[in-house]
This record gives sequence, C-alpha cells and structure tokens, in this order.
Amino acid sequence: MPTALIAEDEELLAAHLRQELKALWPELEIVAMAAHGEEAVTLALRHRPEVCFLDIRMPGMTGLEAAAQLADDWDTDGDPAAAGGSPFPLLVFVTAYDQFALQAFDRAAVDYVLKPVQRERLAQTVSRLKAALAQRQQPPAALESAIEQLRGLLGVGTTPSTGASAASDTSGATAATVGGASAPLRHLQVGVGESIVLVPVDDVVYLEAADKYVRVMTADQEYLVRISLRELLPQLDANRFWQVHRGHIVHVDAIERVQRDDTGKLTLRLRRRPEKLAVSRMYGHLFRAM
Repeated sequence: MPTALIAEDEELLAAHLRQELKALWPELEIVAMAAHGEEAVTLALRHRPEVCFLDIRMPGMTGLEAAAQLADDWDTDGDPAAAGGSPFPLLVFVTAYDQFALQAFDRAAVDYVLKPVQRERLAQTVSRLKAALAQRQQPPAALESAIEQLRGLLGVGTTPSTGASAASDTSGATAATVGGASAPLRHLQVGVGESIVLVPVDDVVYLEAADKYVRVMTADQEYLVRISLRELLPQLDANRFWQVHRGHIVHVDAIERVQRDDTGKLTLRLRRRPEKLAVSRMYGHLFRAM
C-alpha cells in the first residue's frame, strides 16, 4: 500500500487535500500530517512515506527548505537499515504561485498542484505518481535525482552565483554601487554598545544563521548582525563566500580541508576557528572538483 505525508499549515486546506486524495487514490495511506516545515522533516524521517505533499509557504522552514533538509538527512537519520531500504520520496509541491513562477517547477522533474486544489489537476498528479512508483528508482539514484531537482528550484547552481543584491544600512550590511550594479560587500557594520564597528569581510571566517540575525565569526571575535543569511548572501563575493549549509556561509580561503566520512557526509575544517562545519548534500557538489 503506497504511503504519503501532507505538510500544510492551513488546516482546512490540508483536510481538503486529504479528502481529495482519498477519493482519487483510495489505496493511498496518509501516514502523517504536518503543520510546518520542521515537523514535516521529523515525521517524514520517522514514517518514510513514498510521497510527500509539501506546501511551499509554511511557518519557519519553507516546503523547498524542508525537502532540502529531508534530502540531507534521509539516509543517515534513524535506523540505517530502514533508511537504506527506503527510496527518497516523490515530491509534490502545493503552491499559490502564478504561472510565471511555476516555470521553475516545469523545468524541474517534480510535480506541483495549485491552491485551491482542483480535483482534475490533482488527478493528473496522482496518475503521474502511480506511474513513477511503478518504475521506482533504487534509493541512491532517487535521492541524487531529487537533490538535482531541488538545486534548480532553490537556485543552487554548479558554481556559486551572486544573484540580486538588496540591503540597507539598518540591516548591518552595506554594498557600494558601481556603474549601476552593486559591488561585493567589503565591510559589515556591527553595533557594539554605543559604537558601530566596521568588520572587513576579509576577516570573516564563516557566517551562521541565528534567527533574524547572522552570527559573524572572525578568527578571534563573534558579532551579531541584524540581517538574515538569505539577504546577506547576494551581497558577498560568490567566488570567495560559499553557502555550504542552510545555516552556514564560509569564506573559501578559511577552509583548511574537506573530510568525508563513511556515509559520504562532508565536514569542513577551518584554518582560524576550532569549529567543524557540516556540508549539506545540496552543496556537496562544490567540493567534488577538489
């Protein structure tokens, strides 16, 4: 019997999706219902469903971020024997995006349904899922395929890219504008007591997400900047600062070595800090050339 998880923070929409799936696919067993992204990851790792319906916009972790976290933890969390025998789930994103935004999903080999869920469109998704399950890939291939799809949806390319830049001096980061385009950030403005300290980005070893702040780690200091990691990343020089995890950006020059364990997980050892940073599967491709 096929199994599925539904992650949707709006209770009525979650109940409606479950009801429609029951009508269209009676043999499908809904093994878990999650109200936010973190819960979706926890329940998916616990129940190992064959299909995950993930709302794009959920409190805290988005559906895309939840899928990325799930891909990172799928074959190492919990019982290794159970994980090894469970292919990575098929992903269906539930979204209110317009048609222009949905082009990203069309380019990736994942499915989506629009809110409010229409039975006719959901029937097409169910048909595709049944066909995909009938010719199910082996676990490693399924996981790698999902990671490649998620990289495209999350904008994680094969090489670092800068993207758009936008931040004000109230966020703690400023970028100079040259010739109509933002130059890479050179300093971080950090409030320390009654003073503002200018921290050169050259001194930064790594950056860590901390709620609505970013923890700036130099060789011998730690600062908090009022900006999100997502907002700060586009302002940094992409050739020098790499995102290696959902919560970490590292200065490439500060990496001493990359270690791989028996499960294939990558860990970074740093030159000027004692911490070791885990590399998410989503960003592991950055180190393959090494």
